[in-house]
Amino acid sequence: MKLTIHGAARQVTGSMHLLAVGAYKILIDCGLDYEKDRSLIDNENFPFNPSEIDVVVLTHAHIDHSGNLPTLVRLGFCGQILCTPATADLTELLLFDSVSIFLNKTAKKNKHNRKKHHHGTQQQPLYLQKHVMDTVERFVTIGFNRPFRINGDIVLTFIQVGHLLGAAAAIFKVNDNGEEKTIGFTGDIGRHNYPVLNDPEPLPPVDYLVSESTYGGRYHTKDKTVEQALVETIEKACIKEQGRLIIPAFSIGRTQSLVYSLNKIFTSGLLPPVRVFVDSPMAVAATEIFRKHHNQVNSDARHFYESQGDEFEFDNLVYTQNLKDSRQVSNYFEPCIIISSAGMLEGGRIQDHLYENIQNYYCTILFIGYCAKGTLGFRLLRGDPIVRIKDRELAVYATIKKTDVLSAHGDHEDLMNIARGQDKAKLKNIFLVHGEDVSMEALAAGMEAEGFVVTIPEKEMGYDL
Repeated sequence: MKLTIHGAARQVTGSMHLLAVGAYKILIDCGLDYEKDRSLIDNENFPFNPSEIDVVVLTHAHIDHSGNLPTLVRLGFCGQILCTPATADLTELLLFDSVSIFLNKTAKKNKHNRKKHHHGTQQQPLYLQKHVMDTVERFVTIGFNRPFRINGDIVLTFIQVGHLLGAAAAIFKVNDNGEEKTIGFTGDIGRHNYPVLNDPEPLPPVDYLVSESTYGGRYHTKDKTVEQALVETIEKACIKEQGRLIIPAFSIGRTQSLVYSLNKIFTSGLLPPVRVFVDSPMAVAATEIFRKHHNQVNSDARHFYESQGDEFEFDNLVYTQNLKDSRQVSNYFEPCIIISSAGMLEGGRIQDHLYENIQNYYCTILFIGYCAKGTLGFRLLRGDPIVRIKDRELAVYATIKKTDVLSAHGDHEDLMNIARGQDKAKLKNIFLVHGEDVSMEALAAGMEAEGFVVTIPEKEMGYDL
C-alpha cells in the first residue's frame, strides 16, 4: 500500500491524495489549488494519468477538495466518485458555480490581452458545464457509518466530522497482501457546538492518519459565543453608528450557520430589528439543500425548527432573487446587514457591495472565515490601505474586523484530540496536510510532545505503508 500526497502539501488548498493498493488506485479528494503562485490552468497538470484512477473518494463539497473533479473527468477519469448524499448535492451546486466564475475570468483575461495587443491563443476555462454534468453522473452516495466494499480488498467507511453538511472522514480497511491495514483521511475537521452542524464523531483506531492542520497552533475564541460576538458587532455597526455591516460568507455552510445565529438573536429580542439581506443565489440554493437534508442538522437546530419554525427564515430577512434585487440593496439607506459571497472576496456579488462601500466610513466589513494568501480578503485583513476592486484602485475607509467564532475548522486542541482518540500502540504515523507551514509545525510539535510519530510531506512525496 502506498500513499502519495499530491496536493495541500505545506499549503491549505488543492487537497489531493493517492492511495495505491497494488495496482488499484484511489484518489482522495481532487480540489482546486488556488495559491498565489499558481494560475488556474495549472490545475490541469495532474502528476498522474487521470484514466488510471479507479475510484475517487470525496470527503466534502468545498472547492479546495472537490473543485478539480471535472478536470479529472475531462482528462480521462471514468470511475465512480464516492461521497455522502449531502456532499453530492452541495458539490454539484459548487461546481456549476465554478464554471460561471471560470467563464467570467477567462473573458476578462482575453479582453485584457486584446487591449494589450497580445494576439496569442485565447485562454480557455478549466472546464465547462458539460464536464460538470459528466462528473455529477459519477457520484455514488454512501451514508455515514455504513461500510462500503470498494473491491475485494478495500472497505470504506464515512465518519461524520461536522465541518460542513455531509462532510466526512474517510476510513479505509485494506487487505494488503494478506495483512490488514487501516488508514484514515480526516478531510476537514469541524468544531463542537457549531451552529446547525453536528459535532465531529470520534474516528476508529487506524494504522495511519492523514490529518488536516489548518488551525494548528491557533485556538478559537472561547470567551464569547457566536451570538455574543455577533451582537457586539451588530450593536456597534448598525445600532450605535447607524451604518451597514457587510459579512463576506461562503454561500454553502457559513451563510446557513450565520443566518440561523441571527435568527436566534432577533427572535429572542437581543437586538432591535435590523434588515438582513442575503445576496447570493447560491446561498439560496444551498439553503434548500440544507432543508432537504434536515435530518443531518444538529439537535439544537431541529429543536428550534420544531418550536420556532424554519431556522433559515425570520422577520426582516430578505433573500435577493436576482441581480435587480441585488442592486437595490445599495439603495437601502437604513442600517442593515448584508451577507454575500464569496468569503475570500475573489468573486460573486460581494465585490459589488465592496465597490460601493469600501470608502464608506460608516461601513464595517466583518470576516468570519479563512482567506487564502493572494486573495482580496487576505489583503484587506493584512491592512492594505488601497485595494483593487473591479479594475479600480480604492482607498479603504471602512472598518475591517475579523472573528473566528464562525470558523468551521477545529482549532489546535480539536486537532490534537483527533490524535488523542487513537490507539498509540496501533497508530504508526500521522501525515499533516492542508495547512500553512507555521500551522503544520506547531501541530506536529504538539503531537510529537505527546509521543506521536508525525510526518509533514512535501508535494509529490510517496510513502510505502
